[in-house]
Amino acid sequence: MGSQENITWDVEEAGEIRVSSREHHYRSAQTLSASLLRTKSDPELVNKVRFRCLKNFVANLQQVIFGTKLIVLFPAIPAAIAAESYNLGRPWIFALSLLGLALLAERISFVTEQVSFYTGPTVGGLLNATCGNATELIIALLAIRQGKIDVLKYSLYGSVLSNLLLVLGSSLLCGGLANLYKEQKYDRKQADVNSLLLFLGLICHLLPLMFKYAIKPSSDLVQGSILQLSRASSIVMLIAYVAYLVFQLKTHHQLFEAQEEDEGNKETEEKPEIGISSGLVWLVGMTITIALLSEYVVGTIEDASTSWGISVSFISIILLPIVGNAAEHAGSVIFAFKNKLDISLGVSLGSATQISMFVIPLCVLVGWIMGISIDLDFGLLQTGSLALAILLTAFTLQDGTSHYLKGAVLCLAYIVVAACFFVQKLPTSNHIASRNSA
Repeated sequence: MGSQENITWDVEEAGEIRVSSREHHYRSAQTLSASLLRTKSDPELVNKVRFRCLKNFVANLQQVIFGTKLIVLFPAIPAAIAAESYNLGRPWIFALSLLGLALLAERISFVTEQVSFYTGPTVGGLLNATCGNATELIIALLAIRQGKIDVLKYSLYGSVLSNLLLVLGSSLLCGGLANLYKEQKYDRKQADVNSLLLFLGLICHLLPLMFKYAIKPSSDLVQGSILQLSRASSIVMLIAYVAYLVFQLKTHHQLFEAQEEDEGNKETEEKPEIGISSGLVWLVGMTITIALLSEYVVGTIEDASTSWGISVSFISIILLPIVGNAAEHAGSVIFAFKNKLDISLGVSLGSATQISMFVIPLCVLVGWIMGISIDLDFGLLQTGSLALAILLTAFTLQDGTSHYLKGAVLCLAYIVVAACFFVQKLPTSNHIASRNSA
């Protein structure tokens, strides 16, 4: 693979591996966004350790655990595990687990980027794209396992909505205010590609909903037809997502790498900060920890809803996406402050596209394999507001320029949608999915 990707490996005396490539190392917009919250390690502390094995461990610990400004959230992880072990208040377990996931989402982005140094641009880009929304994917899979299909649909819908309106809106608003007398421009080509895929995903969500209302008698036959239509649409969505990855990583990668041009000019050579074996171990460990905390979140969300007097739909649609991806979202706003809207758009639209075209259809097919009925009918209110959000975003990005008013409109639209789900007091159904005999 090294010859195919034009990558050479130089082993230095200090035992470091330097990656030299004629192709610039691929970094997704999500990775670039999260990198703004990272801190530099202290080499003097590592040099004080005599034993080589212990020195490598301290260096890895310093880079992976303490190499972020979100280290203040680290105590939430053991606190959540202790609260679950000693059966403390379940709303506290939910809150602590959610804070721990915010830290782990940023750290797994760092580890994934480090592993991608050793895999080449194509595999590295695929790895970054796959792990970009690892938290949402794991929460969704655990919701399937626990039979909480309502929580699954709410959280994934909320992630798409949050990226389109809140993240993009706050980025455009803050960027417009910080660059009040500058014309902010971005590459429309990348936005057009993501908008196209989002509209395809919207069609796949609308068809089961329209089918249900077109066939008025609500019978098991109609529900079975909707389920079959959803599964067929999910396969189409995954095929479209694979085509999108080929388009992004191979045939038209220059459209997505143009956003890194400034950083690439400043630094022509990059090197990994941790080794491949250490990176894989940390990646597995963090995935297990995310799965553990995600299980706590899914298992205690109804108790938190009852204790706080807030509906499960509001917690799943609004709170989960905001807290879970706070690091990535903050990075998007910071890049907008620096007048680098291409990266901000890559974060918001890229994450929304990945959840809509990969995570959601994957959950439908996983449920099919497990014998659990999951369809693409998210309900009239959710699907309708999603359609309006996609249309509003597409109109906002149609001219290739930005100002603070566009961001303000998107943020205000998100507030209206959030208020809608806040006042909507749906009963906590604790929906145990029906086993599908088909």
